[in-house]
Formats: sequence, C-alpha cells, structure tokens
Amino acid sequence: MQMRRLGRDGPRVSAIGLGCMGMSQSYGTPQDEESRATIHRALALGVNFLDTADVYGPFTNERLVGEAIRGRRDEVILATKCGLNPAGEGPPVNGRPEYIRAACDASLQRLGVSSIDLYYLHRVDLKTPIEESVQAMAGLVKEGKVRYLGLSEVSPTTLRRAHAVHPITAVQSEFSLWTREPENRILPVCRELGVGFVPFSPLGRGFFSGKVRSLEGLPPNDFRRGLPRFAPGNFERNLAIVDRLATLAAAKGCTPAQLALAWVLSRGDEVVPIPGTKRRTYLEENVAATELTLSPADRAAIDEIAPVGSAAGDRYSPERMATVDR
Repeated sequence: MQMRRLGRDGPRVSAIGLGCMGMSQSYGTPQDEESRATIHRALALGVNFLDTADVYGPFTNERLVGEAIRGRRDEVILATKCGLNPAGEGPPVNGRPEYIRAACDASLQRLGVSSIDLYYLHRVDLKTPIEESVQAMAGLVKEGKVRYLGLSEVSPTTLRRAHAVHPITAVQSEFSLWTREPENRILPVCRELGVGFVPFSPLGRGFFSGKVRSLEGLPPNDFRRGLPRFAPGNFERNLAIVDRLATLAAAKGCTPAQLALAWVLSRGDEVVPIPGTKRRTYLEENVAATELTLSPADRAAIDEIAPVGSAAGDRYSPERMATVDR
C-alpha cells in the first residue's frame, strides 16, 4: 500500500482510507458482520486510515469501528468528528467549547480507546467563533485525548483563522469528478499551510461506480433519494457523464470507480480520499485504484468528460448547502 503524509507534520496514512459512515446509515440496511469483516480486510490490505463520527448512526458507527479494531489499535490512524449534534436536542451544529469536550469524552468511550488520532470539527458553528472551538480542541491535544486536529467543509478564511490558533492537520470536504470546487478554493490554501486534504464521497456517493442505473435500485430509505443530483432529470444528465467515464475506463482496463478514484489521487500527495463501503468486494476494487497511473492524455480526457460545474444539481438541499464552505 502506498503511504502519504497527512499534512506537513501529521501521521503517515495509507493513500486511501476507509469511510465508515455507510456501515451504519444512509445506504440501506446496516450489515455489521460484513462491515467488521470489511474493516479487517482493509487492515490486511494496508489501509490504516479509518473515518467515523459521533453523528453516524447516531453513535452506532463509533461503537462498530471500536469493536472492529479492538486489539489492533496500533494498526490504525483513527479519525472521528464532533459538531453535528447527534442527539436531536439543542442546535443542530454546535461548536461550543463545553460541547466539544463532552463529545470527545463520549467518543473515546464508544470507540474504546484512550486517544483519537485525528479529531475533526464536523461543521462550523456560526454562533461560536472558530477560534473558541479550535482552542477547546487544542486543549484536548494538551490532555492527550487527541493527537491532531481537523476541520470539515470549511472556507479558506475559516481555515486560516483556525490554523492561527492551533495547527490544523487535515481538512475534509466532498471532492470528486462532480464536486470539483475545492480545487480552486480550499485545496490551494491547504497546500500553502501544509494541511492535508481528505476527500469524502470521492465516488459521488457511489454514482461513479456505474452500478447505480436508476432510483429503483436504491432502498426506500436510501439517503441519495433526497439528493438533488439523484432527482429525475438531473439523474439522467449525470448518468451520461458516468457512461462516458466508463468507456474511458474500459479502454484502460479498469472500472469507472477505479478511474474516478485514480483521478482524485492524482490531484496531489496531500490528497487522501476516504471512499466508503461496507463490502469487502468494493473495498478491494477501491484499493486497486492506488496502482492505476493516469497519463496527461488520460487526465485531459477526464477533464473533458467532467469539467468543473458539469454535474446537474447541487450536492445537498438548500438547507444543508448552507452548512458547508463556512
């Protein structure tokens, strides 16, 4: 497994990580036994970067990950998050210092570990200055509960303000062939400051696998049914992009998912995507993308197929879009 350093002074992690959210929510019925087997298979393949959050489930995903790594803690760079209120009481986004401290203690207990390698603020609380939130997180570092700090879905301005309080090791944002905006906004600032960049949903929530051909194939409770890019009209336009990518992938002897992941990986050594899956077969397909090399001609062809702004529809509903890039 290829390794990359997360940020200028952060930990060395596998070139791709494993997003664990879908093991507990959003994409059909959880399959805990297969999910634990997928985590074990990831470790066997050299994938050491696992990503979870207290809000996933809620709470159940941290417990699942903690159970899967029990007795193997030293093999894992463990990331989790706080800031999206999972209890359904109080503000939906909470970056107050007392909340962050309590959330960290609860995550440590659910995960069954003494420290968290990378602790993210999941969203920016507009009612709490980012300096106060990061100062509270820095206190967790001093106490030995957290090793490195991260932010999720932040603007360049917020990253600079946060980094002035305490070094930020990683920024997590959605980034893929249909969400390319970070290329010209947050990613250049990450490079300037020596901050790692962790794309989530690098396969467009599974769309770039080429296996999602209609909404009829999705479970009734699937999160994607409510996303604008999966809405009728937008879905068909986006499927045309995937089909063109699949043609290029076939010519290279790989799958569309592998080609889409290879494109993300090619954006720079500071980029460490975390494709999510709860199945070993998809994990193995994703890991194989690290061995795929793209030529300048390949990258030009991909850019022609999926230029910035080519996706039909927004990432989220207007309400959820209001919580990103803050």
